[in-house]
Amino acid sequence: MAPLKFCANISWLFTELPDFSQRMYAAASAGFRTVEAAWLYDSDLQELQRAQEATKVEVILINTPPGNIKRGDLGLGAVPGREAEFRQGLDLALKYARALNCKRIHLMAGRVPDGSNRRTVAKEMETIFVQNLNYAADILSKEGITGLIEPINTRITDPRYFLDSPHQAAAILEKVGKPNIKLQMDVFHWQIMDGNLTQNIHKYLPIVGHVQIAQVPGRNEPDSAGELDYRYLLTMLEKLQYQGYIGCEYKPLGSTNEGLGWIKDYGKPSQ
Repeated sequence: MAPLKFCANISWLFTELPDFSQRMYAAASAGFRTVEAAWLYDSDLQELQRAQEATKVEVILINTPPGNIKRGDLGLGAVPGREAEFRQGLDLALKYARALNCKRIHLMAGRVPDGSNRRTVAKEMETIFVQNLNYAADILSKEGITGLIEPINTRITDPRYFLDSPHQAAAILEKVGKPNIKLQMDVFHWQIMDGNLTQNIHKYLPIVGHVQIAQVPGRNEPDSAGELDYRYLLTMLEKLQYQGYIGCEYKPLGSTNEGLGWIKDYGKPSQ
């Protein structure tokens, strides 16, 4: 079996350091050869490129911009009336992805508009999301980039997020029908929303393009106290011959480096 490949999410790890370029150096020093991040857009792109060149760290995933956070945005992919802004955000994400040779972009769905009823707007939001994903798929395919959609739990993390279960995401991906638009499996969210991880992983792994992990419910290191047996889950991914990256998207209980002991059981952080 090929060893699992772990990736440092530098929006969550190495936050002892103030900027992303410094975190890239820290990730490299810890043994990571790959990093991912949510939003790099406040960082100087040339500085990120210099850090990448110096460390030889690969950036494997970024998110589309969230929109206006002060107005309550968390992505725009499924939000009615914001289609033009979604496309502008995609253009910005592509600018950073090209410069950093990043081959995966999380296309954030966004939240149910404030004051709207989820059931009332669900069909409209799904239609808009499918249209935006089709648009993105065509653009990304020209760049050799995979687009990802990620269900985010609505029980703890974000009650208004539109895309909240792997079943909903899989149905949307079927409607989109583009090979370069895939599912991002964050085990933390999947456990909170649906549980049944063994069956869901077996069912949906063929359409998964990226995995992220954290313990439940604290969202800390995988070996911290919580609901999930990560030794079992990671062994299952190995047996299923998962070839993609596993993003370490969790809040360290102490310093990042002090919390990385668990990863040694599974080989090198990334290859």
